[in-house]
Amino acid sequence: MNLENISSLLKSSFSPEKLVIILGLLLVCFVSYYAIRRYLIQGLQYIFRRTEYKWDDILIEKGVFNHLAYLAPAIVLYYGMHLFPSITGPAQRIIGAYVFINIILWLGKLLTAVEAIYNTFPISKKYTIKGYIQTLKIIFYILGLIIAISLIIDRSPWVLLSGIGAITAVLIFVFKDTILSFVASIQILMNDMVRVGDWIEMPKYGADGSVIDMALHTVKVQNWDKTITTIPTYKLIEDSFKNWRGMSDSGGRRIKRSILIDQTSIRFCDDEMIEKYEKIQILAEYVRRKKAELDAYNKEHGIDTSQVVNGRRMTNMGTFRAYVIAYLRNHPKIRQDLTFLVRQLAPTPEGLPLEIYVFSNDIVWANYEAIQADIFDHILAVVPEFGIKVFQKPSGYDLTKISGLVRHYNEQ
Repeated sequence: MNLENISSLLKSSFSPEKLVIILGLLLVCFVSYYAIRRYLIQGLQYIFRRTEYKWDDILIEKGVFNHLAYLAPAIVLYYGMHLFPSITGPAQRIIGAYVFINIILWLGKLLTAVEAIYNTFPISKKYTIKGYIQTLKIIFYILGLIIAISLIIDRSPWVLLSGIGAITAVLIFVFKDTILSFVASIQILMNDMVRVGDWIEMPKYGADGSVIDMALHTVKVQNWDKTITTIPTYKLIEDSFKNWRGMSDSGGRRIKRSILIDQTSIRFCDDEMIEKYEKIQILAEYVRRKKAELDAYNKEHGIDTSQVVNGRRMTNMGTFRAYVIAYLRNHPKIRQDLTFLVRQLAPTPEGLPLEIYVFSNDIVWANYEAIQADIFDHILAVVPEFGIKVFQKPSGYDLTKISGLVRHYNEQ
């Protein structure tokens, strides 16, 4: 076809009369768009915002009804193309593809609204559907694109779909992360491994904080320093991580800390020490009971108690440990129904570790740290009352004191 033929075709197709028709169609399109936008959509918004339900407000907020205004002009043009027989077929196919794409976009908006409505229910804190919503959107968009192309080229969608088999390997490579993340999302949901709001630790990725978002491809963790760590969803299946949800659900947070006792300060208790310990209210019952038990044992076995190494005797370390147990048993912030241990660990060059292994009844971080600090403040302050010393490596003050003593000795 030469330029003259093309020119004549254009002149015949777009005569002045037809240009007037085109302008009329465009005017009708504008009026239909404005009417739908101004009256129908705003009318729905007016009605929904005055209902007691929240889900209809979410539909308005997410713009679910906005695509109605975009469809109206397309429908007008679709039927108006009958006035132009020479371009009716191609034009209607293009408009049909446009309408179908708008329907797919509307479905995407609707799915977004469904997710937002779901998040208003308490179950959303336990099971998130964001990953599945994103997966459905991807499926809809891919199928929508295929069908839109098939409408434009006037071919069956199955023709295009049949060709996908030849590029399956490429698609798998391109959507590898999406496939892995989708499978991981199912496993995470079915095994209830992670929820939004959980405190998780994943040192490999520098994550230590609360999960604030779980999407198809990524899980966002807000660390305690307020930074955000983004972890690929499938990595939660591939790698190990720690979830502190059990601590939150139990209502108790573990205190596990040791104080180091100078082993040279551990000794048997004499009568004066026992008399002193009996005056400690929370320890009095233990001292009386222990003293009676040991006296009965030594008497039964004919032990010569004139030597301290004979028989069984109380020690300041054992009595101190009993005091710590009694103190924690009477502490209002310690859970008595969870693991409760005050134990000695193996001696080290730094001293004898006395470990406190209990649970506080307040899991809030700041409160927990305050409870822990108060307990150890008290324990460290009461240690000298039992004739025990806490081990501490020599400091500059110790060396200065020793040098002063040496200098004083030399001067003598």
